[in-house]
Amino acid sequence: MAGPRIYLDHLATTPLLPAAAEAMRSFLAGTFGSASSIHQWGLAARDGVDHARAQFAGFVKAESPDNILFTSSGTESVNLAIKGLAWHPRRRGSHVVCSAIEHPSVLGAIEFLKRDGIDCTRVPVEGTGQIDPERVRQAITEETFLLAVHAANYDLGTVQPVAELAATAHAAGASFLVEANYAGGWLPLDVQALGVDLLTLSPHRFYGPKGVGVLYRNRRTRLAPLIHGGSQESGLRAGAENVAGIVGAGVAAEVAGRELAARCRHTGEMQQRLWSGIERTIPQVSLHGPAPGAGRLVTHLNLAPAGTEGEGLMLMCDAQGIAIGSGTACLLKSLKSSPVLEAIGVSPDLARAAVLVSPGKDTTAEEVARFTEVFAKQVRRLREMSPGWDAAVAG
Repeated sequence: MAGPRIYLDHLATTPLLPAAAEAMRSFLAGTFGSASSIHQWGLAARDGVDHARAQFAGFVKAESPDNILFTSSGTESVNLAIKGLAWHPRRRGSHVVCSAIEHPSVLGAIEFLKRDGIDCTRVPVEGTGQIDPERVRQAITEETFLLAVHAANYDLGTVQPVAELAATAHAAGASFLVEANYAGGWLPLDVQALGVDLLTLSPHRFYGPKGVGVLYRNRRTRLAPLIHGGSQESGLRAGAENVAGIVGAGVAAEVAGRELAARCRHTGEMQQRLWSGIERTIPQVSLHGPAPGAGRLVTHLNLAPAGTEGEGLMLMCDAQGIAIGSGTACLLKSLKSSPVLEAIGVSPDLARAAVLVSPGKDTTAEEVARFTEVFAKQVRRLREMSPGWDAAVAG
């Protein structure tokens, strides 16, 4: 390995914000009480959780801190939103609509509900991963009780028309869920202005700790709990709260909200530098999803150099001290190719070549230049080991 280590996998997770780590420290030692206890140790812990709840309410512009629920992860939040809505006795209908390229947590939860008689329509998307509200409108029926979409796609970075989709759902009397586990901290999220009923967040993707998830739920939306045995989180998520993690996540949310514009401006510039450098130095490389700009998350590039293999490129870069991704963490261990790339018509060869390069708020121009140099070298090495790749692509 030559040169300093470079981290360009912020889609998978981000380093813990020092201010969040500092806030967590006292709740890992001195303030160790249970937030359910009413003595002074417990009340101090409860104060920490309540403060974080208020911080997240401000982060997404919720009506009240009472609309914020804490879970163990973004995936649990998604499951609580979808299954909790489906299993509530006052649910109307038995039909769900989502896009064909939702996150595995969304699709997995919906697939699970088929055993309860829940039907689902997966709406096709455009070539860049854009969801067409008109297609969604046509898919909704009188039985539809939920429209579930992501704020930005985890594999393509495509930003979706959330407000228009919310209006479409509500016009049909359906609830509207936004999975914002990748968009949180990188897009402005105003649940009231957007018309969102349910929204999930994953704080470790905007410099908070792992082991904490967030679910916003407006007052009109009724859920059944998934975990029983206690009255925590308004009776919707039993179990002792991860107080230190919740406190750290609250700090990360407050800082992310305050720094959002500056973070996005800097990270967007690094994203553009990355793509320009790759496009200039590597022939026959595809960018999946929209071009860098307003239609794409600033911390996201899905690149596919023809004649290569994504996991091999990831490991070769890792050997040089550079971290990138070769697919969503929820799919990587299953060794499956990306269903998102398949859904937008990407050929199997290019889908296997895809890597995810994701800058963050602290990525520097020097790191971008170093990565571009190393990445181009590894692409050349892989292509040299695949004779005739260029002829096959051209043909």
